[in-house]
Amino acid sequence: MISFFVCLAILIVGFFIYSKVTEKVFGPDDRKTPALTMTDGTDYVPMGTARIFLIQLLNIAGLGPIFGALAGACWGPSVFLWITFGTLLGGGVHDYMVGMMSMRHKGASVSELTGTYLGTAMKQVMRVFSVVLLVLVGVTFSTGPANLLAMLTPNVLDAKFWLAVVLIYYFIATFVPIDKVIGKVYPIFGICLIVMALGVGGAILIGGYHIPEITLQNLHPSATPIWPTMFISVACGAISGFHATQSPLMARCLQNENDGRKVFYGAMVAEGIIALIWAAAGVAFYNGTGGLQAALGNGQSAVVYEICFSLLGPVGAVIAMIGVIACPVSSADTAYRSARLTLADWFNIDQKPIKNRLLVTVPLLAVGAVLTQIDVQIVWRYFSWSNQTLAMIALWAASVYLYRRKRLYWVTALPATFMSAVSCTYILMAQEGLRLPTAIAYPAGFIFAAVCLGVFVYTCVLDKGKNASMPAMEEKYTA
Repeated sequence: MISFFVCLAILIVGFFIYSKVTEKVFGPDDRKTPALTMTDGTDYVPMGTARIFLIQLLNIAGLGPIFGALAGACWGPSVFLWITFGTLLGGGVHDYMVGMMSMRHKGASVSELTGTYLGTAMKQVMRVFSVVLLVLVGVTFSTGPANLLAMLTPNVLDAKFWLAVVLIYYFIATFVPIDKVIGKVYPIFGICLIVMALGVGGAILIGGYHIPEITLQNLHPSATPIWPTMFISVACGAISGFHATQSPLMARCLQNENDGRKVFYGAMVAEGIIALIWAAAGVAFYNGTGGLQAALGNGQSAVVYEICFSLLGPVGAVIAMIGVIACPVSSADTAYRSARLTLADWFNIDQKPIKNRLLVTVPLLAVGAVLTQIDVQIVWRYFSWSNQTLAMIALWAASVYLYRRKRLYWVTALPATFMSAVSCTYILMAQEGLRLPTAIAYPAGFIFAAVCLGVFVYTCVLDKGKNASMPAMEEKYTA
């Protein structure tokens, strides 16, 4: 239990220290933000910082820090270390940099930002990658809430019924002005999410459950390697490329650059705390990784319901389940919204007219509805890898951005290198990848990461002439 509290303390203290380091590296100022210079009443809508924080938290959280943390806990309490340091050194930096870069570039989506700093070819890759990832998020976070709602309602209201309701809601929330549904409802759900996390964590502590201490030993019942599988499985609880698609949404609503640290970095730390609580709850409630792995065989939704009901009783369980349902619902509708905006940026479709929004929204939701018929576990595996790969690319784009502004680019280049190794190694050895033995996948992954770093450093050395053009580039996008 001491390990849990130490990691929790590191997360909290780390926010007040390392987020300020990250902020200083970026260098926010008092320039007018896109929310003020490009207000359109649809996607560019000025909102208060506290409201934006809660919306950002709900957008990025989803089932990731819950389902991912439970899956990661199957390796034992070593997952605490990844959640803690992945959040502070990777996820928080990633979310903050992408959000602030977007604010400096008219609220541009991550694919457009990538194109600006990594070239046209990478822009096209990221456009496809982003849209695919966002649709996978929408699919994954459609079936999960539907299953949970079916558990809380009479049998006649089954999962198929709730899936239809959820998809209809996504259709509405995806194209209406951001302040009409998201801006009004999500702060309330944000409070439910916080209450849920505190309730589950408090019940574990008060109930006398044993949270094991950190060990680097692989405790996975199936002996699945920690590297890199655990780092992919946890996903949203430590660092997530999905967040790079969400930060630009709030970058279009934030009124002051100096509030970016609280919103982007702060929401990531809050998500890390949620993931830490659920990872601890998983191993403690089921008395070890063996019991947790067996329980997950019945589905992650069933595990969440059992933990909430057993720890908090009927009333507390309903409150907790509302929080668990609100998370994925909020992430999925903003995923589809981000996909709409990414496609709009891609094909230069003005999103102010309703007919244009419908033109993009209807096909997106139709594809998502079809994909919900696929086994969600299969979808989740591909989501997890594509998610971390997108984070890798976003961090490299941020590194180039910082380099061109003569900033300390190692803040992003080091986690980018780490995620390069994680992403490459996983796809080489995974069942849904090339299925190569670890003897090949491990060295190949490290070589790939070293090559990425080498290319970045080599390019920077030869790219000195572009330093002077950087302020003008920013001015062009923010004027």
